[in-house]
Amino acid sequence: MIIDIMKSVLFGIVEGITEWLPVSSTGHMILLNEFVTMNVKKEFWDMFLVVIQLGAILAVVLLYWHDIWPLHRGRGGKHDAKQGPMWILDRKVLRLWAKTIVACVPAAVVGLALDDWIDAHFYNWICVSVMLILVGIAFLFIENHNRKTTPRTLTMDDITYREAFLIGMFQLIAAVFPGTSRSGSTILGALMIGVSRPAAANFTFILAIPVMAGASLLKLLKHGLSFTAPELVILLTGMVTAFISSILIIKFLLAYIRKHDFKPFGWYRIVLGAVVVLYFTLGK
Repeated sequence: MIIDIMKSVLFGIVEGITEWLPVSSTGHMILLNEFVTMNVKKEFWDMFLVVIQLGAILAVVLLYWHDIWPLHRGRGGKHDAKQGPMWILDRKVLRLWAKTIVACVPAAVVGLALDDWIDAHFYNWICVSVMLILVGIAFLFIENHNRKTTPRTLTMDDITYREAFLIGMFQLIAAVFPGTSRSGSTILGALMIGVSRPAAANFTFILAIPVMAGASLLKLLKHGLSFTAPELVILLTGMVTAFISSILIIKFLLAYIRKHDFKPFGWYRIVLGAVVVLYFTLGK
């Protein structure tokens, strides 16, 4: 059990890092599982890979709490003489959640209808490697194109409902094709429609909250809540390490994109996709 707990720490770290960088957490998990295999049932393993995302989601909630929580006490100078500061509903936050829901609709509809079918037909190294390479090439192309243009949408608050829906359509690609990277596809889509890198990244992180939480809860319901004590410890360990590594990597990425573009991640995806192809065609 101790060995499996140590392995869950490793998987949690990789999940926390690759979930937010546009490099595909699925591709990294598939490769890591080839070298580090936990001694657990397949049903638990399939659930573990999805549910440890809850740790990553909690990191976003913590870092973006003031952006996503709509109730604020005493803002705007409103004050009741008898009861003290009043709770005020922040309309800007409500608009952000409304845009988030609009962006979630395409992936939610397809994911609920075709979740098992997608896992059966596309969750394999061929799909993952192809999407790693294609999205990597797309990042290089878009970043080269954007060097000559100025983004129309500079902040997350400026994102329109139309832009939110279009970003959600790009997220749908990631929901169908493993290896695309949810963050990669949404950031790429946002850049293509004229959203700045910081706004694209921030909206992508917040968009992950309902999407990944929903996917994790769906897997939990399918698996059931009956865990053995070792399984529960392994799952919680993976979630905690995913939470810690997510906080660090989100802060890193937000600082990185202030001065740099996403081209290095494009090249990394292409190389990783080639590694996946070579490993599964020649190495096995």
